[in-house]
Amino acid sequence: MTSVKGRRRRYNSSGRQAQARRNQEAILDAAEHQFLERGYGATTISGVATEVGVSVETVYKAFGGKAGLVRALYDRSLRGRERASAYERSDAMAARETDPITIVHEWGELTTEVAARMNPIRLLIRAAAVTDPEVATLLADSDGKRLNRMRHNAEFLADRGYLREDITIDKATDVLYTCSSLEIYEVLVLQRGWPPPEFARFVADFMISALLTPTEKA
Repeated sequence: MTSVKGRRRRYNSSGRQAQARRNQEAILDAAEHQFLERGYGATTISGVATEVGVSVETVYKAFGGKAGLVRALYDRSLRGRERASAYERSDAMAARETDPITIVHEWGELTTEVAARMNPIRLLIRAAAVTDPEVATLLADSDGKRLNRMRHNAEFLADRGYLREDITIDKATDVLYTCSSLEIYEVLVLQRGWPPPEFARFVADFMISALLTPTEKA
């Protein structure tokens, strides 16, 4: 007969992992609030930790400092609150859709959605990059990743036969990279007051006119 004392209880770490994820989200929420309210220079790790009610060591262990917090905020803004990232959702849509105009209009809407939540973080990164080399690296990395992503989209259009004959992949990449820039969103939506749906249509219409074959635009 097996002794009860001899049995080993299997350790379940799921509760602890869930709590750690909740703490990390709370830390990011507090960091975003303080960065946007006070600016990068005036925000401190101790201030973020105090707002959340955790130790300074917990923040450093999870994110490695202020630059790490900004990088995590950037990644979260790109991902959004959805299960799948914006890039994953874009690929899934393009894989099932066969109409190029519909694809590009979906890209316009997705670009607007991402820009709306990412723009405050992007402005923070741009300002902080002037004085913090780690954030400057993040700025360069984010631009490089977006450029690679737009090349991926340009190659997709070329592989499907949707690009105009006179448009190279390099030129298509540049058009897509420009249309997905937060600077355009900043000027037209934040400064000039365009409604986001109007901005999404403008970006899509521009990409269609600049990239797709005339028969595809008809």
